[in-house]
Parts: sequence; C-alpha cells; structure tokens
Amino acid sequence: MTQKSVVADRKSGKTHYSGAEFLLEALKKENVDVIFGYPGGSVLPIYDKLYSSELFHILTRHEQGAIHAAEGYARITGKPGVVIVTSGPGATNIVTGLADAMIDSLPLVVISGQVSTSVIGSDAFQEADVLGITTPITKHNYQVRKPEDLPRIIKEAFYIASSGRPGPVLIDIPKDMAILEGVSTDEEPEMNLPGYQPTTKPNYLQIRKLVEAVSGAKRPVILAGAGVLHAKASHLLKEYVEQQDIPVVHTLLGLGGFPAEHPLFIGMGGMHGCYAANMALAKCDLLINIGARFDDRLTGNLAKFAQHATVAHIDIDPAEIGKNVPTKIPVVGSAKEALSELIAQNGKKPEIDEWTTQLTAWNEEFPLRYTHEEGVLKPQRVIQMLHEKTNGEAIVTTDVGQHQMWAAQYYPFNKPNSWVTSGGLGTMGFGLPSALGAQLANPKATVLSISGDGGFQMCLQELSVIAEMNLPIKIIIVNNGALGMVRQWQELFHDNRFSHSIFQSHPDFVKLADAYGIPGYKVTTEEEASNCLDVALKTDGPVLIDFRVKQNENVFPMVAQGKGLDEMEGV
Repeated sequence: MTQKSVVADRKSGKTHYSGAEFLLEALKKENVDVIFGYPGGSVLPIYDKLYSSELFHILTRHEQGAIHAAEGYARITGKPGVVIVTSGPGATNIVTGLADAMIDSLPLVVISGQVSTSVIGSDAFQEADVLGITTPITKHNYQVRKPEDLPRIIKEAFYIASSGRPGPVLIDIPKDMAILEGVSTDEEPEMNLPGYQPTTKPNYLQIRKLVEAVSGAKRPVILAGAGVLHAKASHLLKEYVEQQDIPVVHTLLGLGGFPAEHPLFIGMGGMHGCYAANMALAKCDLLINIGARFDDRLTGNLAKFAQHATVAHIDIDPAEIGKNVPTKIPVVGSAKEALSELIAQNGKKPEIDEWTTQLTAWNEEFPLRYTHEEGVLKPQRVIQMLHEKTNGEAIVTTDVGQHQMWAAQYYPFNKPNSWVTSGGLGTMGFGLPSALGAQLANPKATVLSISGDGGFQMCLQELSVIAEMNLPIKIIIVNNGALGMVRQWQELFHDNRFSHSIFQSHPDFVKLADAYGIPGYKVTTEEEASNCLDVALKTDGPVLIDFRVKQNENVFPMVAQGKGLDEMEGV
C-alpha cells in the first residue's frame, strides 16, 4: 500500500491495521486462550503488538517444547494449539512437532516468521523455505502476501486444523507483512476453500451393510482408535457397544475412548497389546474399525492380520480406508455421526455368547503379568502404584519407549482425553512439554508426566516454565540407565550387542530439579515409592521423582516384526 493510499483511506474514515494487529485480532476471534512461542527477529513486530495484547503467551525454552506443549493442549481440549516461532532455526525446530501432530491427527495452528518478501530466495539471514519443508507434514500451509489477508487465513487455518481429520496448519508471515498496514473492514472474512469439503455424514447404504454384517456375525470385535476421541464420540461408542454387546479392543492412541473397567473391554491390541485383544483381532469374523489407521505396530504382519474377518472401516479420512487392510464395508464419515446412525438403526444383536466366553477365558488365562523380585523396583509396579495413588483419574503424558508401553498396559483409562502420548512418529522428548500443555488445558487435573531417563533429557529445559508457573505436574522418570526399548531390541534381535544404548553417565536428576527450584526425590524401593508418591501428590506444585528401576526388564507381551498378532512372545 502506498503512502498516498494510506492517507486517503484515513481521511475516508477506514480503519487500518498492521499485519501483526490483524493477526492478533483474528486469534482473539478464534477464542485462543493460550499461545506457546519463542520470539526472534522476524516475529518481533508480532511480539511488539503482543506486549499490550490480552492474549496469554507462554515463553517456552525451546521451539520443540512449544509445539509439543501445544499438542498436549490440543489433545486434552480438542481445540487447536497455537504456536508462534521465528524464521530459520525457529521454524525448523518445530518440524518434529508438525510431523508428530500430522500423523497423530492433532489440530495445531503454527505461525512462523519469515524474512521480508524483498529478500526471500536470497539466502538472507535466518531464511528457510518453510513452505517447502513443511508441505508433507502439514494439512495445509500459507505464506502471507497481503496483511489484510490475515483475518481470512486465520479463519481458514482454524477450520482446516479442527475439521475433518484434524491436523496442523502452518502460516508463514514475512516480516514486512507483519509491519505493513492494510485496510480493515467490519465484515466477517469469507473462507475460500472450494477443494476442502470433508465428509462427516456416512452413506446410509454402507451403514445398513454394517448393521446386517453385525447381526450375522459370530465373532465380532470393535477396534476403537483415536478417531473416537477426536469426534467426541466416547459416550456413543459405549451406547452402541452396550446395545449390541460387541467386545472392544483399543489402539494405543484410542485408550480412554471406552472405559477399561467395562466388562466388554478386552484390552489394547498391537505389538505390546494383551493376549486376549490380539487374539480377538486375529480370530474375529467381523472387524469394525472406528477411527484407527491400521498402522504396522497394531497389525503386525499384514498377511496374517484378521485373515478370517470381514473388515468394516469407519473413518473421516477416506485415504485411510483400504490403505493397509482390504476393506469390504467402507464408511466415510465421523465416528460421532456413524455411531449415531448405527444406534438409531438398532439392528439385531449378534449371538456371540461362545465368543465372549472365549475372550474372557483368554484374559483370565493370559493376563498382563511380570515377575516380582525381592529388593528390586520394577517399572510395571511403579505404573500400578501411580494408578492406585491417583484412583486412575490423572491425565497421563508420556515420552516414547518402554515406559510408554508399561503406562498403556498398567494404567487403565476409564475417561476420554486423559492419555497424551506420541504414537505414529514416536517422538522422544514429547512427554514433559506435552504435560505442560495438558496442565494448562485442565488446570484442576492431576497431571503425571512419565518419561524414560533418555527421553526426559531431550526437552528437560521446560522444567523452567513448569517451575516459573508453579504448575502441579508430577514428573516421573522411569530410570533404567538405558535407552530401554533400543536395549530390549538389541537383546532380543541383535545377540545382546548393546551398541550405544546404555548410558555411561547421567546427571543427578534430583539436583537438576533443585536447580530449577522443583522438589526432587530418588526412589529405589517399593516402600520409598509409596511414601514419596503420597508426598508428591499432596504437594501444591511440581515434583520430580527419579525411580531407579531394573535395567534389563523387558516389555511383554510382544509381537516381533514379521509375526502375526497370534504369535506373541512373553505371554
């Protein structure tokens, strides 16, 4: 906009905003209640306006911490987490979080600064081709070319991130676009998304086929994934299950979508799933997938997966249906709409007493188990104690590895939106910052951040934010002195060649916590664990507990690569 046009518009009474002002006003209209970010040169105009804004901003200590915190917030609230980072290294530091959110279907709106438009493409200081880098790992991305486009872009970004299959959207804002002024109108911006029309309502005929398949099934099972949680359909899943008496298996990310205490809940399936759940998937004659991706950690060897089953797949993303597993009854739509229609049709209940009796027998004969050893603190027992001390009502966030699987196995979830973990990407460092976001999303909740000693060190700098805000997160380090899952695979599949998986030195995590002003405890026995957890849970603020557990304890059951789900080891 030229100086003459600016003067003329001001005389005419039109309102002008800088790009930064457009951005912050648009975020307010989206009811954003927290922003996670880290300032830098290209976003200084935005941060300057943020200085006097009512928007609540959390200064994380690393951009990766910011985006994982936003993921934790999004997982608990279902609302898009919002992130602001600067150009160049600021933007590249969020790549892992974008990929994590993309594969796990978490809604994010990420604002990255960019060098001014006049020097884009010149290898200017802190320039990076963020659009090129992030195109494969975002649902959509933008680069702002006119400041007055920002209200529309923000509106579209929030809609895209949270509708259909949720995911991350990135908005790249060149520095001059944040400074330059544009003419504001009082009209609500119109979205321009002709190619984006997600299907939410399922096809009636496909639902009818599924109803008929259920009525004739002898060994049906529901596989419930995170799509149930994203659709806020947990109550409908429970209603449908109880209407038809169909047993339920959960994916790792679907935990909490159906109550673990329910008699029709079989357990978690997959590589480290329980015996009965995996046998249910292997031996069923009707498999109803609701909102799961059929990823390899769930299915095992695809050639051996659900070989006797008619497969029905309900998913809001049509690209997932038939991608990995041949599907006879495809149902494109949200889990909420599909379950509502299935309940309304109220088909004939299948006669499956023999099947449910068999599943119960498998669970009783092959429960999750581990061996108690005198004087040795077992990681499974630590998780059990966490469940006992919190009555199973905490929000649990984890890193990735053995502790993650033990948490999934030994901390049963009865409520939705209480399990925050990195599934598809398997991101170490996710646990601590995601707990930060989860606690802000639900300030009254008890939040347990469970990490291994390896993953904890990847984003431990966010202890500073937790201490600064006195967030009452209970930080649990399952410390076996190793990269536990790597060590386990090296033991089982690489002839005990522990190549760079066992730590030769560690910081003193208790002293580290003290350096941040957080009470810390080291625990080596079950009695110490019980007493320490009692103290920690009564403490009004953060606490770190370093649980020294057996180093060579392995996660079982386990389905080795190339094996079918009915070929489990360690049952």
